[in-house]
Amino acid sequence: MELTAAAFLTELDARRSDAELAKYERYFPLAERGDDVFIGVRMGEVFAMAKERAAMPLAEVEELLESSVHEARVGAVSVMDFQSRARATTPERRQELFSLYLRRHDRIDTWDLVDRSAIHVVGDYLVDHPRDVLDELARSAHPIRRRTALIATFAFVSRGDASDSFRLARMLVDDPADVVQKAVGWVVRTAGGPGLIEFLDEHAATMPRPTLRAALEKLPAPQRAHYLALAKSSRR
Repeated sequence: MELTAAAFLTELDARRSDAELAKYERYFPLAERGDDVFIGVRMGEVFAMAKERAAMPLAEVEELLESSVHEARVGAVSVMDFQSRARATTPERRQELFSLYLRRHDRIDTWDLVDRSAIHVVGDYLVDHPRDVLDELARSAHPIRRRTALIATFAFVSRGDASDSFRLARMLVDDPADVVQKAVGWVVRTAGGPGLIEFLDEHAATMPRPTLRAALEKLPAPQRAHYLALAKSSRR
């Protein structure tokens, strides 16, 4: 199999579907797409193509990131994700993948590209490296970079460490961007435990509604009602 960006794009084009394109046009309104072009390839197919090409050289991955076709960039970050998770991947290659992600964050510019790759490419790498970069990302003017800071911490939560998740969530709890608001709620909900209750006690009354609803999703109904009432009374 040819492990090049050009070959990947050729196969993508052969798999395009008007029915799938119609679905993307519903999920990604024109106003949110920027320069993105969707051609209508089902995500399951994109992931399978990427898995088959998990050994793609990083120069080719970067070339794929340059594509204006959204499904191509999904393929690029999926290759990065598969490489990061492979046991045979060397520490040197993990560092290269991490560096590529940060260096080309300009092309990893939608919430789904972040969610597909940030946990393993960024988070897993930072498990045993300094994590200052997360604070830099959290302070970025770009909402998608702020989302990366949050989503990457799932790698720590899965290892029993939620400290960075709650710390960054507190930094971003009042963020104006919807993609960050929902990520804050998702992260603290997943971290859970006493930390979630403490976070809600501190912020439920004032946090954005999308953040609150995402954070409350798995709580028992009486607790959800309690925190929703706090938020409602504060908005009167």
